[in-house]
Amino acid sequence: MAPRDETVQSLVRGIAVIRSFDADHRRQTITDVSARTGLTRAAARRFLITLCETGLARTDGKHYELTPAILEIAQAYISSASELEVVQGVLRDLSEQFDESASAAMMDSTDIIYVARAPARHRIMTIGLGLGTRLPAHATSMGQALLSLMNPRELEVYLSSAKLDACTRHTLTTRSALRHRLDEVRDHGFAIVSEELELGLRSIAVPVRNRNPRSSIAINISAQTARVSAEEMIERFLPALQRGLRHIQLALDGR
Repeated sequence: MAPRDETVQSLVRGIAVIRSFDADHRRQTITDVSARTGLTRAAARRFLITLCETGLARTDGKHYELTPAILEIAQAYISSASELEVVQGVLRDLSEQFDESASAAMMDSTDIIYVARAPARHRIMTIGLGLGTRLPAHATSMGQALLSLMNPRELEVYLSSAKLDACTRHTLTTRSALRHRLDEVRDHGFAIVSEELELGLRSIAVPVRNRNPRSSIAINISAQTARVSAEEMIERFLPALQRGLRHIQLALDGR
């Protein structure tokens, strides 16, 4: 007997509507949302009207956009995860020490999702980053650090569903290349990515193991390739990241 599906499909579709809004699609018409979610126009309209009635979206009669009230949903998670306060403190110290951006992320399906960030004063990426930003795991240092924690079965599940698309000419786009990289990350305890996500960007990350593997995070420091070499990242940034890792690990173990 097949297990009963207890998912609420209307909620699943509503979440898909919310997720259809991003940095490149801040304002959308009903037709836009329909195309991005696969919903009919009538269904997309009902979900958008519901979001407006609950204050999570607004409309000028044609275009729809999310309101700041949507942040209350994210805040519910952030406020319940006390360890993120420790993580944010570590990132802030790293950013101030090196005047570079420091971030933390978790795995979510085949992407990483940003859960904390301390940006540098100068912007180093064309991609706008903030809490909730999703990036492909295979093309990022934090993603590779988190993938290195997966056991063989988990990694097979990831590889069977991940689209290893090229973000730049340097992106790892084959399973064999990614497997080889992850072996190196496990051996060395850190992941370093040079221009695999965006040209001109280099980053280094370390994984922070949690007792619940699904809640493990990675922290990184990013810099412009013209300003910081890979060797300098390993020599200067890695020891500070490892100290931050130990500080976060102590907080996690002490819960």
